[in-house]
Amino acid sequence: MDKIVLKPEREESLLRYHPWVFSGAIAQIHGNPEEGELVSVCSSKGELLACGHYQKGSIAVRILSFDEDPTLPDFWTKMLSRALRLRMEYGLHGSADTNCYRLIHGEGDGLPGLIIDWYNGVCVLQAHSVGMFRAKVAICEALKQVYGEELKAVYDKSSGTAPFKAGLDLVDGYLWKAPGYNASEETVLENGKRFLVNWSEGQKTGFFLDQRENRARVGALAKGKRVLNLFCYTGGFSIYALAAGAQHVDSVDSSARAMEMVRRNVALGGFPEGSHTSYCEDAIDFLKNSPDGAYDLMIVDPPAFAKHRGALKNALRAYQRLNAAAISKIAPGGFIFTFSCSQVVDKEAFALAVFSAAAQCGRSVRILDRLNQPADHAVNIFHPEGEYLKGLLLYVE
Repeated sequence: MDKIVLKPEREESLLRYHPWVFSGAIAQIHGNPEEGELVSVCSSKGELLACGHYQKGSIAVRILSFDEDPTLPDFWTKMLSRALRLRMEYGLHGSADTNCYRLIHGEGDGLPGLIIDWYNGVCVLQAHSVGMFRAKVAICEALKQVYGEELKAVYDKSSGTAPFKAGLDLVDGYLWKAPGYNASEETVLENGKRFLVNWSEGQKTGFFLDQRENRARVGALAKGKRVLNLFCYTGGFSIYALAAGAQHVDSVDSSARAMEMVRRNVALGGFPEGSHTSYCEDAIDFLKNSPDGAYDLMIVDPPAFAKHRGALKNALRAYQRLNAAAISKIAPGGFIFTFSCSQVVDKEAFALAVFSAAAQCGRSVRILDRLNQPADHAVNIFHPEGEYLKGLLLYVE
């Protein structure tokens, strides 16, 4: 294993178990590691601190272990088993009414650069680093051991997440399928609600599992209300609102493929005819053109407005404009669930953008709750950057 030696006094973050080594902290590289190879990381005094995947860029090493040897044959099985035990303790795996969840959430589960979602027996894997991409076969074998006969297939969907400049063969497809399994989608249960998930054509791994608990909060408030679900994707919030007895739900997204899945999910639920309308339109334009007071409950869940810190200022302006439009349009006594999934936008900055939007509208607005990601999207306490989803439940008079 090649060795990374840090500059003097640059080991403090690793001693606090932060899982990244930045390129500026490196004094020497002993050997000639290829991107994605395992390397050891040592202090300037030669003390072994950790092992991880080497990569080119500002994050030079993603730490896999501070104490165990990641080269051992059972390393992946141990890490996946540990993650599954947590999901079982939390009541997700083996639940009668939920059979989809996130098994591995990168740093939150001690495996930086790796996402694995479970959909009723199918594991969808996304590698966000070269190291994880090159380990995908070993990860697949470990999944087969951990899940046993419950596992139907392992699908690799890393083409949009793994570094494309690293010379990788970024073609999505099955790493393994049980004999006779040929599906490209599954019907899953989430809190008793049925959804179709298509991992090969859908965004991310096919479904936004991180909004499970927030969708339930929408359902608790939706009965008898006129609901607008903006940036609806495949209609998660819409289905919860319909199941709760909403008067009517409008779902809006600019993706025709997503809106077709909304239609199928609404049909799957067997909801009353005329209770739902789909609009394949730009969500911001739809909101601006909607009549004042037409909705009693809104979900504002846009895609990430900022992918990096350089886009932060523009993103905050966009969140302010979007939330000002929602606050100005909602009926008196209405509720707004508003979110940001931009990792570089922290909770305080997002709340300030929404505060500015409320002040701009001149309406009385109360924060009823602060919303975040669920337990299967756990945040490593030594890696606060993993807390990416933040939201507010607003009451507008």
